[in-house]
Amino acid sequence: MTAALSAPRGARAVFLDRDGVLIRAIRRNGRPYSAAALADAELLPLVREACASLKRAGAVLIAVTNQPELSRGTLDTDVVAAIHDWLRRQVDLDDVLTCPHDDEDACACRKPKPGMLTTAAREWQLDLRASVMVGDRWRDVEAGRRAGCKTVFVDRGYDEKRPRDPDLTVEDLPGAVPWILNFWNGGELPDEHQA
Repeated sequence: MTAALSAPRGARAVFLDRDGVLIRAIRRNGRPYSAAALADAELLPLVREACASLKRAGAVLIAVTNQPELSRGTLDTDVVAAIHDWLRRQVDLDDVLTCPHDDEDACACRKPKPGMLTTAAREWQLDLRASVMVGDRWRDVEAGRRAGCKTVFVDRGYDEKRPRDPDLTVEDLPGAVPWILNFWNGGELPDEHQA
């Protein structure tokens, strides 16, 4: 991560979950699943433009993704690497961090634990209190909260547990951009949890 040396001390980041925020999650029985092949990877509408707006505002953009299928043996590391290489060509990401573990591995990096965010904060010299975690599942929001970030929940209507008190709820990443920019510019944030 040599690029981290160019990030200013105390930089602000937007942490982005991969599936459901940047690329389309595969839905089965109302639940989201990760892309299992490069052919499954599809950038969501206006994600490229949303990320470009955040970059222009000085954000460090870091994708943080749980990929427990790696430890389960149902997904190959080469496939994940190919998807991430493709994603970096689509979106100007500064870094992509992956947790390959499952819950029983008890690692520090699997969301809802904040390990990927705190590791990135050290390596990129980030101010977590000035940073935002954007995710489509309760694990993402909780990881952001535990790291001390503002949190944005992209509500895809999944049939699963919902996050507890995100700072903002939106339908997609582009819907979060004005709120994030307002937060960074010292503007008033709405009391309600809807954009």
